[in-house]
Amino acid sequence: MTDTTQKKTLLLTGASRGIGHATVKHFYAAGWRIFTASRQNWVDECPWAEGFLNHIHLDLEDIDSVQKALPMIKERLGGRLDALVDNAGISPKTPTGGRLGVLDSDYATWLQVFNVNLFSTAILATGLFDELKTAQGSIINVTSIAGSKVHPFAGVAYACSKAALSTLTREMAHEFGPHGIRVNAIAPGEIDTAILSPGTQEIVERSVPLQRLGKAEEVASLIHFLCTSGASYVNGAEIHVNGGQHV
Repeated sequence: MTDTTQKKTLLLTGASRGIGHATVKHFYAAGWRIFTASRQNWVDECPWAEGFLNHIHLDLEDIDSVQKALPMIKERLGGRLDALVDNAGISPKTPTGGRLGVLDSDYATWLQVFNVNLFSTAILATGLFDELKTAQGSIINVTSIAGSKVHPFAGVAYACSKAALSTLTREMAHEFGPHGIRVNAIAPGEIDTAILSPGTQEIVERSVPLQRLGKAEEVASLIHFLCTSGASYVNGAEIHVNGGQHV
């Protein structure tokens, strides 16, 4: 067994389900040391060793608390971070589960969504820059197809935050690249997770050339690849994982 001090280290936000859950399992199977961060407490169903000990309670909506938590996170990482995966994201709905458009979204909604989906990613990347530089690590931002086209279920604040995250990815790739840190984005489409909205199958039949939902593991495996030497010259890219839905 490889000593933990020699293992590569992943910090991932939003690991409790779907893409995040699949990503942690993929990295763990590849022998990485895993740290997860979310506002949810650790649950025993999460099947990887050291999960409870390496879970960081972090409310990304509260930017002040994120900034205050950085010294603790840095201490737990131990001086290096090989991969930061920003997967956490929220998309509030109407009381009946509908899409929140511009006319439906108040300032509190905009701020809540942008804090979680955008601002916290910049704060974490900046605060953990030294650890990423030491490891010559990678940042993966999980964006969305909703960031580039109007989506029937994703609200306007969510869509705008994901479009902004795409831009932030390019900015960080430009600024962090000279320090040996690569920054890329993954833009999933309709992925088969527990939070699918009713009507998703109709979107798949109408708009996805491959005529099926994507699997969380298909996204997770690409995230892992982008954090390996096989992708060592990939920087500033946003890769669509949507079966051709964007074309």
